[in-house]
Amino acid sequence: MSTNLLGSPFLLKNVLTISPYNNNKLSIFTIKACLHSSRTKTPNPNKSQIDDHVYNYKKYCTPNFPDHVSQTPISEKELKNTKNGGILDDFEKKGVLDLWLKMQDEARFDVEQEPILENYYKNSILVQDCMESALAYHLSLKLSNSSLPSDALFELFMGVLIEDQELIFDVTDDLRAVKERDPACVSYVHCFLNFKGFLACQAHRISHGLWSKGRKIVALVIQNRVCEVFAVDIHPGAKIGSGILLDHATGVVIGETAVIGNNVSILHNVTLGGTGKVCGDRHPKIGDGVLIGAGTCVLGNVRIEDGAKIGAGSVVLMEVPARTTAVGNPARLIGGKENPIKLDKIPSLTMDHTSHMSDWSDYVI
Repeated sequence: MSTNLLGSPFLLKNVLTISPYNNNKLSIFTIKACLHSSRTKTPNPNKSQIDDHVYNYKKYCTPNFPDHVSQTPISEKELKNTKNGGILDDFEKKGVLDLWLKMQDEARFDVEQEPILENYYKNSILVQDCMESALAYHLSLKLSNSSLPSDALFELFMGVLIEDQELIFDVTDDLRAVKERDPACVSYVHCFLNFKGFLACQAHRISHGLWSKGRKIVALVIQNRVCEVFAVDIHPGAKIGSGILLDHATGVVIGETAVIGNNVSILHNVTLGGTGKVCGDRHPKIGDGVLIGAGTCVLGNVRIEDGAKIGAGSVVLMEVPARTTAVGNPARLIGGKENPIKLDKIPSLTMDHTSHMSDWSDYVI
């Protein structure tokens, strides 16, 4: 008996079996690794929540895209069935398998259009058995170098994804977020293979898993490689929710004690940093549904509450209340501190960067 890459016991030979660098047949362990346990997100009573009614959450969170993969919620009865052995049914209902099959269809279509990419799509998507192995394989190639061989990174990444099977749900949430919010994203497989913001975020999820298990040295090495390859610097200690869009992503810096909620959109050259040499909890806390514009700096242990919007180029040093807009250097609330204008839609989903411009600027051309 060996220990896996996170410290829990499992047969190391089974990990080697699922490696694309090994030609052996799939083991039962591989099949189990591609079946996912159900998860339910229980609201935290100590954390502020976005008002779904005010925000028309259903309208803006599940837009009617023609190629949008269904995300039917799971009832308590279905969850009980899942616990009694209906793992595959729950897995399909959560949409992970549907999304993976759709990505494979998209890959086949792309190969028909561009035969020169056949080997690229085949190795990255079409010969992979599940989304976990595809992600581990693709990231291992991207982040490898002469001193960090891709096969060793694959086994490391796959170990994390198997140990924490909920990670793949965050991956699929991020995929949907990019596809729904970024008009430049032509398909899920295009995002999965080519969008460095998405890839940097998934590499961080893996490094954070290692960091949380006490494997801080290797987590920091992954952070460094991500910074070198994708120009995105996220400390492995940072906590990031699901449904994240890092749009363009170049120059994004997120500090060790930063916390980012769910369904957050962040553009390029954004810094969530400290204010100097302060130790301890020293980085921003970003609520759900927040939109942070390009070139923004949020500095110190300050909160950006749920549904807030930060205009491009702003410097934020104080708390931003929920559903308000802050712009400028230093940032000020649109409508004033006493009676700020309240947003009626979730800014991270609408991706509206210019609303209420006339309320604070006389800018003309």
